[in-house]
Amino acid sequence: MGSIKGHGPFLKAELIFKDEDYGKPISARLSEVLRRNTSKNDLANIAIQSNVSFSTIRDVVYRTNSLTKLNAKAMSLLIHAAFENSFAYKLQAEGDIVFLGGLLNL
Repeated sequence: MGSIKGHGPFLKAELIFKDEDYGKPISARLSEVLRRNTSKNDLANIAIQSNVSFSTIRDVVYRTNSLTKLNAKAMSLLIHAAFENSFAYKLQAEGDIVFLGGLLNL
């Protein structure tokens, strides 16, 4: 599977979210995955990129604020960042397993 790095600007929130997703918090599963795979720096960068405040993005991620048409672009960019980060974490973990396995003579 190839990387989609640099393709963030063409991500369309309307392809990710359905009409029934707006006006309520994101799913607990999406919240969990976004929290696990994004950092404060990701949120800050996306706030600048999308003109949505850091606090609004954070509140949507933590499910204390609802998804709206206005913050959906920021959330789609955050999903993209989490997707990219999850691949990076996977590769890092695989390298760590090889390194630690070598130390343990496995």
